Amino acid sequence: MPKKTLHEDWIAVIIAFLTIGLVLFGLKPVLPKIAVWNDASFVTAQFAGVEIWKQTGILFLWVLGSLLLAKSFTGKVEVAKLFISLLFIIFVTLLAQFIASYKTLKDFGIEVVLFSLILGLLISNLVGVPAILKPAIQTELYIKIGLVLLGANVLFDDIIKAGGLGILQSVAVVFTVWYFSFWVCRKLKLDDEFRMMISSAVSICGVSAAIATAGAIEGDNKKLSHVISLVLIVAIPMMLFMPYIATWAHMPPAVAGAWLGGTIDTSGAVVAAGTMLGDEALKYATLVKFSQNVLLGLAAFFISLYWSYSRKEAGYEKPTLRTIWDRFPKFVLGFICASLLFSFLLPAESVTAAKGPLKELQTYWFAIAFTCIGLETKFTDIFKMENGRPAMAFIIAQAFNIVFTLVIAYLVFGRS
Repeated sequence: MPKKTLHEDWIAVIIAFLTIGLVLFGLKPVLPKIAVWNDASFVTAQFAGVEIWKQTGILFLWVLGSLLLAKSFTGKVEVAKLFISLLFIIFVTLLAQFIASYKTLKDFGIEVVLFSLILGLLISNLVGVPAILKPAIQTELYIKIGLVLLGANVLFDDIIKAGGLGILQSVAVVFTVWYFSFWVCRKLKLDDEFRMMISSAVSICGVSAAIATAGAIEGDNKKLSHVISLVLIVAIPMMLFMPYIATWAHMPPAVAGAWLGGTIDTSGAVVAAGTMLGDEALKYATLVKFSQNVLLGLAAFFISLYWSYSRKEAGYEKPTLRTIWDRFPKFVLGFICASLLFSFLLPAESVTAAKGPLKELQTYWFAIAFTCIGLETKFTDIFKMENGRPAMAFIIAQAFNIVFTLVIAYLVFGRS
């Protein structure tokens, strides 16, 4: 009888909370920080120094240690293969960090995860990824660890500051946009997994929601990577053009910020777009986005419930509470627990001291994950999968999201 291994969700939660514990006890790894640059001489001086390579070595060892721990739970530890593969992935991620630090790009607020994805896609599609470089490509594990760490930065105090209005907008937008997206996907004859992942990604909070939904429905990894790629690609033109539309339309800062926060699907892009409109718009954009992030746990529960009760294949047993529990993505539980821990249980000084290092680690976990997504994805598949119907459904749903959220933002915040 084969040995039963621990589910990847629990492994991600264990690694994330070990990370939180180490940081709270004072072990705060100094990770690579590439300064903003705009000329070659500055770059040469930075990379000629020892410090950047020491920090890269710390990042490598931190991720390698986490990977070895994860593999020890599954009983398959191949140190040499993981070492070589991870070295390659870290190098690509560092290169993405370097590109993202270019002053012009930095001023636009474009996130490192986008460049991680693009570099991975270029390598995968132009050169290919040999088998020796694949063992450390563990996309879902990296994202799940990052999502649990994200919980430490989603504090209930931040949501309370948004007041009932921010939460009201988030609830109205999430439910309406989710059902519209699901309807569009059905009209385009997409399968149930695509319907659920696209609907959640568009309506709730992009990548995080897609991952949580895939966990709840035990979705196909290729479909998940496809949806994540769509989220990141579509977020860029939204981030660049929506602030100019808000300025042209003379929107009040509160309305403009709520509009950006409710539609743009990555937190970094929300912050970048909000910054272009000033401090007040940025405040509302961030708080509305936080409100949506908090709904993630609740959404994952209802999706697990719906998926368990909606299966109609022959011989499918009626779901029990155990079935629903098994389907519920445990890393979302970790996200909620981390948020509760940092919101209510830890002293304020500990929260303040730990949030920065944990945010930095979270950013690198996501950057490494998106490098892996690129390395696993064929660029042509993004718009060719199922004749481009998932991409079409996503774009139509996002267009509705933009219009509907603007109407709700005016109704809720128009008199603020």
